[in-house]
Amino acid sequence: MTRKLKLGVLASTRGTDLQAIIDAIESGGLDAEITIVISNKKDAYALERARKHGIEELFIDPSEKTREEFDRVVSKELGARGVELIALIGYMRYLSRWFVNKYKNKIMNVHPSLLPAFAGGMDLNVHKAVLDRGCKVSGCTIHFVDEGADTGPIIIQKPVSIVENETVDTLRDKVQELEKQAFVEAVQLFGEGKLKVEGRIVRISRS
Repeated sequence: MTRKLKLGVLASTRGTDLQAIIDAIESGGLDAEITIVISNKKDAYALERARKHGIEELFIDPSEKTREEFDRVVSKELGARGVELIALIGYMRYLSRWFVNKYKNKIMNVHPSLLPAFAGGMDLNVHKAVLDRGCKVSGCTIHFVDEGADTGPIIIQKPVSIVENETVDTLRDKVQELEKQAFVEAVQLFGEGKLKVEGRIVRISRS
């Protein structure tokens, strides 16, 4: 039996990409198990997604905690469940330097553009910036998290063409479909030990 990668998810919003990962696991297309979904937002729908699929979920109140204090509480919960890879899915918090260093090259994030273009923004703001700039192509990026804003080593990018009369909403929908595919692919490659980080470059073994 294949050993399953233990995945922890940090989420603050609806968790659309989380659903894609859950679906891939349940269909047998991804050799992983989500051991916990943690949120800093009590009403995050990502927590409800976890509950619906029998996945442990946890709200951690960020009030009256420094960024590092909060991250240390999160780390304790992840460690208690043997988490090997952390997925940030709509996680609306900046991570502390301590947390990033502790989990170097073990935290994945998705960004709705082809990095390094349009780094630092979030969701609809990114898509609006892409359209305002008149880009002909956009897409999504899965990257390891470092101390910068969307500056970590790039794992996977998937492009999509921008058509005439594209809107922020239609572009978001197209990119989000790519995000689902890319996140599942990146998690699987990590679990298979096929990702090797050399400086700012991620080498992928396809053998």
